[in-house]
Amino acid sequence: MSELVNKLMCENIKALKPYESARRIFAGGDSDSETWLNANESPFANDFDIDTEHFNRYPDCQPQRVLLPYAEYAGVQANQLLVSRGADEGIELLIRTFCSPGKDSILICPPTYGMYAISAETCNIGVERAPLNADFSLDVSAISAYKGKVNLVFICSPNNPTGTSIGKAQLKQVLEHFADSALVVVDEAYFEFDANNTWATELATYPNLVVLRTLSKAFALAGLRCGFTLANNDIIYSIMKVIAPYPMPEPVAQIAAQALSPKGLKQMTEQVEYLQQQSQLVKQRLSQFPELELVGDDKANFILFRHPQKQGLMDYLVANSVLIRDQSKQVNLVNCLRITLGTQQQNEKLLALMASFFTQQEKSA
Repeated sequence: MSELVNKLMCENIKALKPYESARRIFAGGDSDSETWLNANESPFANDFDIDTEHFNRYPDCQPQRVLLPYAEYAGVQANQLLVSRGADEGIELLIRTFCSPGKDSILICPPTYGMYAISAETCNIGVERAPLNADFSLDVSAISAYKGKVNLVFICSPNNPTGTSIGKAQLKQVLEHFADSALVVVDEAYFEFDANNTWATELATYPNLVVLRTLSKAFALAGLRCGFTLANNDIIYSIMKVIAPYPMPEPVAQIAAQALSPKGLKQMTEQVEYLQQQSQLVKQRLSQFPELELVGDDKANFILFRHPQKQGLMDYLVANSVLIRDQSKQVNLVNCLRITLGTQQQNEKLLALMASFFTQQEKSA
């Protein structure tokens, strides 16, 4: 690092480690030759039409052709909705809007999605932690102790990387406990895989509730970067003060609108059902491998498991061009690996390689 860069860089950034996204870990990989089961992406690539007529104009900040169908889909009013560049931007906007740098803090419940902490740290916002219980439920007592100490409470449900959904009774306790002191942000990026367990319809009941959604997972549009923040109008109005003037590019709006059409919603539902079927088949096969322990639940598009030879298995899969995600650095996830569900062909390739690895281990024992 040059002397000038070191001199000018914000102090809170110097020690910060960037989020290790799937593409950073395996940068430069050839997606045609490798099987990508490490980023919780959909294996489906759906077709859309693009009209270039308005590419010379700046896009709408909050395009109605996207907001209105998503509001109907989510069961909220259009003024309770904000569209952003992925749910990741929604996380950052909430932190920038409701936390003062060098003064305020957020609360997270690890093991969980890493961008809550990264976004806070880049904004010089403190990060408090109330780890999940051994069964990955909320430790409500530990969370409650932070009343008056945090401005935002981030809860991922279904949770990444455990695939577990938070019980309604627990979340209700948290919402009520922080009713006059903090916003409770429920990240529902994987909502479609546990569709009966949403909080989007509870905005009127809990003024401090915020829900995050995305088109990245079930809608198979991770490359689009389109997310939604659902909250009461005063929260949305506040976030609009800090959002970039053109957060949704014109091509993104066109594709999102098509994905949210009746045809698009039907396709999404069918693909989610396919992945849920694959989940049961893959879990059944995984459970037959020696010493392999399934961890968490299956309320998302991935499976988490633990194995004492996790590093050897990971290395073997990577050497054979199958990429999964190591989660063993997270709290209570020692020796854990996470598999994103792919097509039947991709899943069969993964399982065959795992079988080959364990057979080799048995022979060499």
